[in-house]
Amino acid sequence: MAARAKRAKVEDGSELSPLQSFLQWCDGVGLELSSKVCVSKEGTVAEYGMLAKDDIEDGEVLFTIPRSALLHQGTTKVSTLLEKEQSTLQSSSGWVPLLLALLYEYTSSQSHWKAYLSLWTDFKTLDHPMFWSKEERGSLLKGTGVPEAVDRDLANIQREYTDVVLPFMTRHPDLWNPGTHTLDLYTQLVAFVMAYSFQEPQDEDDDDEDEDEEKLPNPPMMVPMADMLNHVSNHNANLEFTQDSLKMVCVRPIHKGQEVFNTYGQMANWQLLHMYGFTEPCSSNGNDTADIPVAKVYEAAARGAQSDLDRQLVEEQWGVLCQMTEEEAAFVFGKQGCLTDTELYTALKVLCMSKEELSEFKDNEGWEEDDEDDEKISLALSNEGLSELKASWKRLIYEAAHLTLRSYGDGEDEEKVMDVDRALMEDKAALAGLSCRQWKALQVRYGQKSILHGLMELTKS
Repeated sequence: MAARAKRAKVEDGSELSPLQSFLQWCDGVGLELSSKVCVSKEGTVAEYGMLAKDDIEDGEVLFTIPRSALLHQGTTKVSTLLEKEQSTLQSSSGWVPLLLALLYEYTSSQSHWKAYLSLWTDFKTLDHPMFWSKEERGSLLKGTGVPEAVDRDLANIQREYTDVVLPFMTRHPDLWNPGTHTLDLYTQLVAFVMAYSFQEPQDEDDDDEDEDEEKLPNPPMMVPMADMLNHVSNHNANLEFTQDSLKMVCVRPIHKGQEVFNTYGQMANWQLLHMYGFTEPCSSNGNDTADIPVAKVYEAAARGAQSDLDRQLVEEQWGVLCQMTEEEAAFVFGKQGCLTDTELYTALKVLCMSKEELSEFKDNEGWEEDDEDDEKISLALSNEGLSELKASWKRLIYEAAHLTLRSYGDGEDEEKVMDVDRALMEDKAALAGLSCRQWKALQVRYGQKSILHGLMELTKS
């Protein structure tokens, strides 16, 4: 077994590259790779990627991975211990067992997954905002929601490591060493799981489960080869789960020389940057979104109050709304309209009630029966329907979008906030001079600002 710690060699005596070693390992574990594809660093959008060597038809299997090759808490060498002590490994993330498995396997020269994990020698290719300085996040991503999400992540990671992981490692010094398995490495592995892991969908046909009992999501797992594929929203391949294996299947024709893309789901650019460390060009990401915090809608309503009685009514309306939604909630807008339409509809209805309507609402403990169905609400709050809303509703949406847009700058007028990034997007020379982080942050900011600006155009009086 000691020979595994050394780099394998090819016939001419030269050492295999990490990618060659990985492909050799894939052969050894029974991973079947179609002759029509290859893994490469050349001609792909990121570090590694998969290219078509020949034309590929819809439905063709690109590769098949046996479940025994997957890396998770049930396949790691320390799986028995993790299973035995699972009650001590509970956390809000649910990732601790996988992360402990990765801590062990990543630092073990005898790991079954050594060739796979050696593709990431130091995780320097991971560029999640959690690895940016706080100042860089604050200046480049102000207003996007990403800095706040990262601050929550880092606090949770430190708490999880200190309260759960460290005590567990201390109890098992023969397998883990806090001097090697540090908080820094743990944080890097969290980002690795965020960017490269997969979660198997719940089995919807499982009739043994109580219908009223909420199913917990399946824990994440590492899927060698599948994680080599890059993401675009308009993808051409999809991972399918079967009892014995996982298969990457072509979902639309791929021409020779084109890259094979998986999808990580319908992800806005801020989510892609936060979870995976990259973005799509905002113009081509049809899943991009912008949030309007519910507090901004309340602020818009309060600014519209003309008298003390009006202000008192807004406070009452806000009190009712807070019983129906969380103060930290946000309304999500996509490129075609509001995606949280039912929640926004409720907020607009409550914040635009007369005193008499609010009193009746309280007496009845809500609406007796709403005559608006979900389809009508969705249409009313789509781009096509927004301009036809009641004037009072449009004013609230307009002002809330206006206030949210201003939060991206330092108190400047929303047009100035918009113009700065618009000018940058239209200046090819300036774009070419941006660092990678500056470019990614620009795609997030400008994508969100464009949605908010478009919303203001649709609701202006």
